[in-house]
Amino acid sequence: MVFWIFMLLMNLLLPVLMIVFGKLFMISSPGEINNYYGYRTARSKRSQEAWEFAQQYFGRVWWKAGWILLPVIAVLMLPVLGRGTSVVGIWGGIEAMLGCAAMVLTILPVERELKRRFDENGKRIEGARNPGNK
Repeated sequence: MVFWIFMLLMNLLLPVLMIVFGKLFMISSPGEINNYYGYRTARSKRSQEAWEFAQQYFGRVWWKAGWILLPVIAVLMLPVLGRGTSVVGIWGGIEAMLGCAAMVLTILPVERELKRRFDENGKRIEGARNPGNK
């Protein structure tokens, strides 16, 4: 049971970090384009405006994805409650990989929005909605 609790907490760490960093990016994202901190892709670094949009949008995506992933991870651990450490470990490892895949997949909506709102030079496309609008 102790190992099950440990695995549950370790697997919940990823969605909790997504929620925390998502909120952090929504409130105060990295201001200047850099290579060390923030949502750093070639498309997001093409202009300051694209950079700022990407940070805010990425924060919203991670915040929402974290809240979705949190209960899913918790519920998926229930079938192995009370099982042996090897079963819990394998199941927990599979869940951790699924959580990482979900985290990486959050890149897709951010890149799609950047492509929709900014041209290849990072300039806002005429008629594209403002970042605050849905």
